Amino acid sequence: MKRIIYVFALIGLIFTGCNPLEDINNDLADQDNPIIGSDAFTLTSDDYAALVEQGDDEEPDYYETFEAFSDMEDAKLILPPFLADRYPFWGDGSSVTVSFNLNDGNPEDVSSFVNADTYNLESDDYITDLSNAFLPEEDAETALESVLGVQFPSPTEGQVVRLGYNVFTGEPVAGFANVFGAVFPESTSNFELVSVSGPDALGWTEGSTNVQGSGFDDGANAVEEWLVSPQIDLTTTSNLLFQITQEIDFLGDETLIDILVSTDYTTGTDVMAATWTAFSFDKTAFGDMTPSEDFDFSAYEGETVHIGLKYSSTDSDSPRWRVESFNLKVPGISGDTEARSAYFRYVEGEWESVDGVYYLSTADYDSMGEASGQPGAFNNFSSSVLPSDYLPQFLSINYPFAQEEDEIFMIYRFFAGGDLGTVTKGNLYTFTGGSWSPSISSLQFGLEDGVWVPDNTIRYSLVGSDYTLVATTLLEVEGFEAAAGNLDTFGNFNRQGGSTTWTDEMMITAMGIVLDNLDPSAEEGQKYIVTADIYNGSGGTEDFSLIKEGGEWVAN
Repeated sequence: MKRIIYVFALIGLIFTGCNPLEDINNDLADQDNPIIGSDAFTLTSDDYAALVEQGDDEEPDYYETFEAFSDMEDAKLILPPFLADRYPFWGDGSSVTVSFNLNDGNPEDVSSFVNADTYNLESDDYITDLSNAFLPEEDAETALESVLGVQFPSPTEGQVVRLGYNVFTGEPVAGFANVFGAVFPESTSNFELVSVSGPDALGWTEGSTNVQGSGFDDGANAVEEWLVSPQIDLTTTSNLLFQITQEIDFLGDETLIDILVSTDYTTGTDVMAATWTAFSFDKTAFGDMTPSEDFDFSAYEGETVHIGLKYSSTDSDSPRWRVESFNLKVPGISGDTEARSAYFRYVEGEWESVDGVYYLSTADYDSMGEASGQPGAFNNFSSSVLPSDYLPQFLSINYPFAQEEDEIFMIYRFFAGGDLGTVTKGNLYTFTGGSWSPSISSLQFGLEDGVWVPDNTIRYSLVGSDYTLVATTLLEVEGFEAAAGNLDTFGNFNRQGGSTTWTDEMMITAMGIVLDNLDPSAEEGQKYIVTADIYNGSGGTEDFSLIKEGGEWVAN
């Protein structure tokens, strides 16, 4: 009862002390019997919102918005103060395991696939000219390796690349093949965003299924911003056509938006210094998201070009321009195709194919439902259409013969909203107990000198075979004979005193024998707290803290 009264008395210091929580922690930790707790929990939405203190009128911070940490180092930095608030009266030796999400996905190495360099094959990359896809009988793997050599001539060790390509699912027929294609927002990262004037938040932004040019923000605003394609090689093309799928609303002055073509622009230079020619089309014919007719683009055959989507508005005229896709195409062969992706990692001078990674295609999202509130509606996930609600069933359908502990990295598009638009995310899914489950990251923290620090301590309780191992190992070792004999007889460690007692030093030796057998390849610095049955006048347990230093287990 005295201890409870003491704790509540200390709480009163909150109203009078300069740093009362720190004082309370230190006082409790210095007691003979401090509160030593152990807990494990998963961060909730409320927890993420509470990680960083904010005013009521402030916008949600990173953690509240994404309910995730950017990486493990971020979690190690942010969580200790949160734990101090959550467990204000615990003392040194306490431990907590916290489970949480990482923004790119869990575990941390999924980040290499989420942030992989990407390249989508163009018409010239396929084996059959003007095919825009691999024929069923063609060796796609060899062709992809050739593409890597051309598109990534100076790879770095560990670099990861995702190649997007198409495969014909039936016999192709005469039709059209894309020379260059852009599908937004996925292709946005390959384009150059050039802000000429106006607020940075206006102009071109990413939507869930398109890019949008707009200068409207509580009224019209003057802005000019370009979205410029990468260099497009048309030197070997003929009979070239251009098609765009777009929507144009609230347009007063038709000169405010233009599709422009340049043969002398160089990426990264002054866009205004190059020569740009406007591509003529009827800007009033796209009140809804509509594919255009095939426009003649033959004037640029034999050239190398950039295509610029120039959006501008004034203080009195702010149109809205949405672009879903555009492509340059020529007569070729076409047919039903399936979109696929392949991941490669550069290791010791060679590109190696990476198995066990799956990038969701448009058809995959559609297969999960195309109605409002389903993945196929916008071909992505979001905070209201969670991947964890759909991917387990998707995997069950597509991998019906999965075996226990099978794993696969699922990489997908996620609409984050705001300035971020649609981003790439992912997670590791594991087949356990007959179903697929997403992974979650975790860290263990220990309280040392009143401060929560990342901790690799493993807790272990001895079992019957451990007591037998210690006894048989030490029965004939000088100084241990009597104690080991007593352990062999009674199955616990005598800590009461006398000729058969186990001293603190002897207990560390005994625990080291157990850990060498339990974890023989433990790394330097690994910590354990081992719980052993003891006798000190009555039966009980006692904890022993050890750390591996210099290859030996020593008291910690």
